[in-house]
Amino acid sequence: MKKHLTLLATLALTASPVVAQDLTVTSFGGAYGAAQKEHMIDPFVAETGTNILFEDYGGGIAEMKAQVEAGNIQWDVVDIEVIDLERACAEGYLEVIDQSTLPDGDDGTPAADDFIEDALANECGVGNIVWSVVFAVNTENGPGPQTIAEFFDTEAFPGKRGLRKRPQVNMEWALIADGVAREDVYDLLSTDEGQARAFAKLDTIKEDIVWYDSWSQAPVLLNDGGAQMVQSANGRIFAAIQDDGAPFSIVWDSHVYDLDVWAIMKGTPNKDKAMEFIQFATRTVPLSGMQDVAYGPTRRSAQALLPESVKQDLPTAHLEEGLKADGIFWADFGESLGEKFNEWLLQ
Repeated sequence: MKKHLTLLATLALTASPVVAQDLTVTSFGGAYGAAQKEHMIDPFVAETGTNILFEDYGGGIAEMKAQVEAGNIQWDVVDIEVIDLERACAEGYLEVIDQSTLPDGDDGTPAADDFIEDALANECGVGNIVWSVVFAVNTENGPGPQTIAEFFDTEAFPGKRGLRKRPQVNMEWALIADGVAREDVYDLLSTDEGQARAFAKLDTIKEDIVWYDSWSQAPVLLNDGGAQMVQSANGRIFAAIQDDGAPFSIVWDSHVYDLDVWAIMKGTPNKDKAMEFIQFATRTVPLSGMQDVAYGPTRRSAQALLPESVKQDLPTAHLEEGLKADGIFWADFGESLGEKFNEWLLQ
């Protein structure tokens, strides 16, 4: 597909003095991707004439690693969760971004002051959204569990639990459900004892877990009865409620919140155009558009554009109930815990 698009761009050279440079942008699809397409991709295409191939992936760094190590870069810009960013940047899968080139906010605030804390904390990314991993229930089946402890209580709340197939968040939730205070989770999880305790707690619901790979599968499982409660990115459930009238309820107890960033794949031949896209996509107005799927913008000038009626549905309204994902912890322990998690799945 990429070669085909490149051929089209080459052919356009003979027909017009203005040539669109192809760019492959990769994100998470679903309602989230649709909002990015409406507020970032399509306006950028209209302004620059760039021919963008917008692809989906399920997250993580495995595909980035494979492309870089093979020297076969298929993506240019990628939306990556900060929980994975530290490792991807440290292991050389992403380009360093010159954050000084980011435009000021629409209100004139310099970018360095306009972006919220953590949005520019890593040299390989520029903050895109504040989002959270929550769990949700289908209220047609009753109110369901209202805490993480209840999510792990299969006697009081029988039924299947939909979880994303990776250790991130699941390990944190297991410890919280086992009585560990949120502020102590990562300290304990950095020990063999803590990891064993988390897996032991996951054992208590293992037979009731329905595993999935992509966030887009979470509301589907909840809607078709494949699971009675699901772990999900908050925006997926919000979109199902708002757009489809789904009888879902979001539970914010012990949600794990984080940022997503736009990043550039290491070795892309389209680095300059990729940076141009990121500069555009992280302007004030494009970022404010992510309110469509209940994700908070990473610029203060964008937050100022949000109506009060929307703010209560954003993770930023529930931070006191949540846990901030620790990207540095997962950079240090992601590989080893990933291996232990895969071994646990096979037991």
